Amino acid sequence: MACQVIAPALTPRRPGQRIKTDTRDAKKLVRLVRAGELTAIRVPAEAEEGVRDFVRCREDVRRDVGRWRHRVVKFLDRHGRRYVAGRNWTGRHWTWLRSQRFEIPARQRTLEVSLFTLEQALARQAELDREIEALAQSEPYREPVGWRRCFRGIDTLAAMILLVEIGDFHRFQRPRELMAYLGLGPSEHSSGERERRGALTKAGNTHARRAVVEAAWHYRHRPGLGRALARRSEGQPDACRGHAWRAQQRLHRRYRHLVGHGQRPPGAVAAVARELVGFLWAAMTHRPLVA
Repeated sequence: MACQVIAPALTPRRPGQRIKTDTRDAKKLVRLVRAGELTAIRVPAEAEEGVRDFVRCREDVRRDVGRWRHRVVKFLDRHGRRYVAGRNWTGRHWTWLRSQRFEIPARQRTLEVSLFTLEQALARQAELDREIEALAQSEPYREPVGWRRCFRGIDTLAAMILLVEIGDFHRFQRPRELMAYLGLGPSEHSSGERERRGALTKAGNTHARRAVVEAAWHYRHRPGLGRALARRSEGQPDACRGHAWRAQQRLHRRYRHLVGHGQRPPGAVAAVARELVGFLWAAMTHRPLVA
């Protein structure tokens, strides 16, 4: 028997229906399957799900680091201690943080505990980064991670996020399907001759969408092959490198065009991220880019 796992949240329901039995549910599912109204989901293997949980654990630690950095800076700001000699979280900034002293013991202890917790979170993040780097060099992750790293703005961590969150790119027949899966498609409320499109739906995988949007910010800069990107692209298939180079040229022009016509940078980057997904789909499926 061919079996499918159906997303319960995407199963159509009639409004006002207040009688639920197993028999009614079975008949309803049969009718919906026959009509093609059910959405099947992909169930990852246990090993794949374990790696996904591990990568998401690193994301949780990253958020903890951001929260503790915010707490430390705001605690000092409340007491008139503001660093104005340069950017925060540089070596000099850390020296300045550790040199701060308060006459009230409770405040001094608060600063010491906050800095200690922040340093512990940074150490955990660095340790997880090293483990993810080692995991990306093992099978079966080495090859697909290497293909993704050909693109500007996508290094090992972003490549692993896309790999474990999206899985097999071949299950998407067209790039628009992948864009919708990541919530990068525009919302729409049209009727008759009126067409009204709004912001992104943001209805898909938030982890993968964040990685793509962060990578899209790099396409503000002119196309180029820097030392780090050239090193990441060594030994990779010509098709992947070709898609990555065409993405740099196309997406930079797209960003400049949108900003030049009055679009704010965050909106332009969202549009760039949407098109970047298409280039990634073409590179990972070894197929020409189509609409």
